[in-house]
Amino acid sequence: MTRTDHPRGAAPSLPVIAGTAGSPVTSGRLRTVWRAAHAPVAGVPRWARLAAYTVPFTVLPSSLWRLPAVFDEGIGLGERAYIVFLSILSELVAFTAVGLVAAWGERFPRWIPGLRGRRVPTPAAVIPATLGAVILTVLWTAAFVTEFAGVTLRGEPTPADFPTQAGGWEAAIFYICYLPLLLWGPLLAAVTYAYHRRRTQ
Repeated sequence: MTRTDHPRGAAPSLPVIAGTAGSPVTSGRLRTVWRAAHAPVAGVPRWARLAAYTVPFTVLPSSLWRLPAVFDEGIGLGERAYIVFLSILSELVAFTAVGLVAAWGERFPRWIPGLRGRRVPTPAAVIPATLGAVILTVLWTAAFVTEFAGVTLRGEPTPADFPTQAGGWEAAIFYICYLPLLLWGPLLAAVTYAYHRRRTQ
């Protein structure tokens, strides 16, 4: 029997072509990208890695809380686009904390023209991250202090239609979604400290 012959009644085996199903290759590429974006570099303390991975999750609840407003009938197209854009931008900004423990925070990715593969100067990462941590800590602390005081950041009385004024489940869900933002600044500050310490040793 030759290699191309088949036993009587047996179905011929077909060659397996990578990517014909689509999903294995796609999932494999997504997994590779995910690991490359999250894999910590050598020398990152476990606490810093956990803090960096936690940052996007402190922002996610508030981002999701805003999205149902897109379907309100009383807002225009521009407001809908702004809500979606704000939620996506918030998550992207929060994800930069992961760069302080991953390889792409120490060397520019290959897709950046002119900088690909070059070492990221330590101040170029530490200074913006430090400023961001300070601003976020002050902003969200002030926002909640004034909210509990019954006024806005401008010192005006909290609007009657604000979620916290409704009470009950509406207010509880708002606080559950927004209170984690108080951790954004401190967590970013901790990860930035670990990054600076690792890069300057």
